[in-house]
Amino acid sequence: MSVAVLRMIRCRRLSTAGPPRVKRLLQWKDLRKIAKVTGAVILGGCLFITYEVGALDKAVTIDTQAILQEKYKSYIYLKATPSDEKQNLAAELTHKTRKELHKAVRRLLEMSSKILLQPLDEHFSHMDADPHEMALWVLLKRTQSANEAVRLQAVQELANNHHWHDYQYQTAAQVMDQRTAVGLARTPQVDLHFFLPPPALPDLEDGFSTEDGLRQLLASLPQSEVDKCVQYFTSLALRESSQALTAQRGGLWCFGGNGLPYAQSLSTIPSEKVESFCLQALVQHSKVQSHCDHIVSNGGLQLLQRVFQLRRDSLKIQRNIVRIIGNLALNENIHQAIVQSGWVSVLAEMMQSPHIMQASHAARALANLDRETVKEKYQDGVYILHPQTRGNQPIKADVLFIHGILGAAFKTWRQKDRNIVEEEEATGSKDDYTECWPKSWLAVDCPNLRVLSVEYDSHLSDWKAKCPAENQRKSLAYRSQELLKKLKSAGVGERPVVWVAHSMGGLLVKKMLLDASEDPDMAGLLKNTKGIVFYSVPHHGTFMAEYSVNARYLLFPSIEVRELCKDSPALRDLNENFLNIAKEKEFKVLSFAETLPTNIGSMIKILVVPLQSADLGIGELIEVDVDHLNICKPEKRDSFLYKRSLQFIQEALQCYISH
Repeated sequence: MSVAVLRMIRCRRLSTAGPPRVKRLLQWKDLRKIAKVTGAVILGGCLFITYEVGALDKAVTIDTQAILQEKYKSYIYLKATPSDEKQNLAAELTHKTRKELHKAVRRLLEMSSKILLQPLDEHFSHMDADPHEMALWVLLKRTQSANEAVRLQAVQELANNHHWHDYQYQTAAQVMDQRTAVGLARTPQVDLHFFLPPPALPDLEDGFSTEDGLRQLLASLPQSEVDKCVQYFTSLALRESSQALTAQRGGLWCFGGNGLPYAQSLSTIPSEKVESFCLQALVQHSKVQSHCDHIVSNGGLQLLQRVFQLRRDSLKIQRNIVRIIGNLALNENIHQAIVQSGWVSVLAEMMQSPHIMQASHAARALANLDRETVKEKYQDGVYILHPQTRGNQPIKADVLFIHGILGAAFKTWRQKDRNIVEEEEATGSKDDYTECWPKSWLAVDCPNLRVLSVEYDSHLSDWKAKCPAENQRKSLAYRSQELLKKLKSAGVGERPVVWVAHSMGGLLVKKMLLDASEDPDMAGLLKNTKGIVFYSVPHHGTFMAEYSVNARYLLFPSIEVRELCKDSPALRDLNENFLNIAKEKEFKVLSFAETLPTNIGSMIKILVVPLQSADLGIGELIEVDVDHLNICKPEKRDSFLYKRSLQFIQEALQCYISH
């Protein structure tokens, strides 16, 4: 009141001062407007808060039984004591109250910002009342953002938070889309509770086995106008299945007096053996793009899931199945079917396998599914050893490993095998042994490199060829063109490259680089090749090939071996042409040569690649006291063989990986 009286006295004094009466009227009008707006805001705020408190009172009234039922839907069912249940219930009621109050405050702030025409504080727009409730939904919402960086960060934060409750994991598993699920599966050491288990499969009909299902699937796939090897593997699998089925039904009685034991052996073992034949045939079919849709539409994904669960004790069968999934994942139109059939959870679990081969097969399949961060596609036989998961480390260069005759993408590059005496004398534990040193050692020493290993079929003799139809397409020229297409799909050539090759793999590298020099589309591969490591590569041929040719009636040497004959015209031309390119492009070259003979059979020892043949003519040549098989298998991480190879790779790529 005193303030009002003083105001009136002041106004009267002003009125006696002279003419500016208009100004006095304007001031009174402004005061009246301010009073009206202030009153309206206060009255509206009171009404709004009253409404929200009433709504909150209703919302906090919760059926405790309903809460308990929701808690029991978790992945892991925890047996809590009654006191724990009461504490958890009180905590949830508190969380619910805070959540509703947060909503009320947020609405009031939004209304105030509209009245006062001021922007809403960014801090309040992201306010979270409960980090264990609302934070999950905030992150899940961000995984759907139109901004790729926001999506990737949200997936990373989801995986890094290891304090989610079990029911929250289940909620996330049910809500997330396939892009988020694949991203989580490719996150290091992700909690497997994020993934729903594969859908339950229907029971098989009486008398119908998984083998019958595989046979039906193979029979339903197109057989005309396909690769001869696909036809071969399919017919082989169907034939083996038919023989096993006959044996189980009491057939095969007449085999020179041994029919009954033979039939019994087929009926007791064949299930897993025949499944392997069928899976090898499906691997070949899955390489044909037009057949992939047939496999999916005929229930192949569910059938493979059944076999995978049935044969959890067979690592080989599981690898073949995941190899098929990896081939199917090359087709983006099939991704949704793969995810819906439960394969993401299977692959995520397999990624954490202690077996490098298992984890690498799963990593390839997931990389082909991940179109968010992976632009390359890894064809059959191209395995990514590092990085197998998502990460913040930028990839600056590639290192490619190419095996030789009778080699493979993993076993060629294992640590040197120890005999019994060496194992007893070794100071380190058995756990120190690695199945693949590029994965276990090189990836640690050079984390910003992408390490790939390539696999292709190669045999000393046609007797051991997996597919007889391949005998006419095993030349270096054919293999070179085949691998160049796969490597281009994997993005090889877009970054600096160092090649690491053993035996015939080195000849294949030289042939690929020569072919790349004649193909404008592969110019990047030649330009970005910075170095090559040759482990006992027969640049001028090998006596072993001559031995095989002389014993052709025993070994039937394959095309690959016949091409390795000492001083063959093909090898001479290959070497001369490669040397011209290597000198022109200034390739860095490091060659290792064996000095110990290799056991060929029980009574024959031979120096497979003599020093003269291992000498390319350029670069550094180092002799090592090992045989041909162990020249690419370092004894341990601090051995000269590995340390010198590592040093060469780092020096060849120093300009690219040092910054």
